[in-house]
Parts: sequence; structure tokens; C-alpha cells
Amino acid sequence: MFIQLTDWYPVILSVKVALISVLVVLITGLPLSRLLSRLEFPGKDVVEAAITLPMVLPPSVIGYGLLMIIGKNGLLGHTLANLGLSIIFTWWAAVLASTVVSFPLMYQSTKAAFLSVNVNYEKAARTLGASEVKIFFTVTLPLAWPGILAGLVLSFARAMGEFGATLMVAGNIPGQTQTIPLAIYFAVESGNTDAARILVAIITIFSFLVIYWVNRWAKRKKY
Repeated sequence: MFIQLTDWYPVILSVKVALISVLVVLITGLPLSRLLSRLEFPGKDVVEAAITLPMVLPPSVIGYGLLMIIGKNGLLGHTLANLGLSIIFTWWAAVLASTVVSFPLMYQSTKAAFLSVNVNYEKAARTLGASEVKIFFTVTLPLAWPGILAGLVLSFARAMGEFGATLMVAGNIPGQTQTIPLAIYFAVESGNTDAARILVAIITIFSFLVIYWVNRWAKRKKY
């Protein structure tokens, strides 16, 4: 029966992978979007096209690209192998795949949020002697927070639902790399529709509650 404790591993792993992925895209995407929202330089359009490319590419293409990097003969994979390390077909590979596919959503949302901030508020803070760091945390970040929050929600949802790239780099190893989308697919394929229904219900209810809570929280904060 699906209700065995070990069968909840895909749920736990999916949440863990999504949370770590969101943390990574927040740490990397926030400063990058802030930087590119204010800088103009030759080739900027090329850089931004490369950043958002995973959003439109098929997951299988992204998965193949990651295999070329972290696979045994890949640049990073070969280097890690020399160090006695490997992330291919581990849950860290699932984190990597989820991070890559969710990063463009975070970048686009936060960039739009930073562009929407009235620069006159920042200029006024500078005339009062505030440092750039203080301006960012006390003026820019609060004003851009609604867009950043939207980026976090979208990134989390995308990471939770990642399937194709995860399957290619992490595989479907029960108890190790099997996330909810993978568990649903292989449950249906094997005829275990009861398990598939339960997993579908769990991921649907969980995603609904997350979005509902964020919307309620944002409404209370008047974002």
C-alpha cells in the first residue's frame, strides 16, 4: 500500500529540492537582476537571452545540457570525479535541474520589480547621505518586494513540478532521487493508479495552500 512511510519520500524530497532551489535562485538571481536592471553594456541582450533560455527550452534539452556538464565525461563531472565526488544521479542533481529551470522565472520577476522602483526615491536617499547598501535594503528592496515575492512563488512552483531534466540527470531511484512528478509518472506507467491519485492530490493541495498563504500574507502586508 502507498501509505507506507517510505512511500512519502517523494513528497519530502520534492519539498526539499524546491526549497533549496528557491534559496539558490534567490541568492544568485536577486543581485544579478538588480545589476542588469541598472547597467547598460554591449551584448546585454545576448546575456539576458542566455539567462532566460531555460524558460523556453524543452526540459529534455536542458537535461541533456546538464549531462554534458555534470556527466562522467563532462567538464564539471570529470573534475568532481578526480576529487572522488559525483552529483549525477543523486538528489543534488535534482536540485541543479530545478534551479536551472526556475532561475529565469526569478530573474524576470525581480528584474521587472527593480525596474518598477522610482529612482527618485533612491536619489533622495543619496542626497541625505545614505550608502548604496542602506539604500538597497531600506528603499529599493521594500519597494520591489511584491515582484520578488512573485518570483519566489513561481520559482518554487516550477521547482516542485520539474520532471524532464530531473529524470535525465537524477534518474528515478526510489528512496534516493524520486520526486513527486517522477513518482506519479512511474506509478501510472506501472498501473499503480491509487498511488498516483494520492500523489496528485498531495502536490495539488500543497501547491494550492502555498499560493493561498502567500496571497493572504501579501494582502495583509498590502503588497
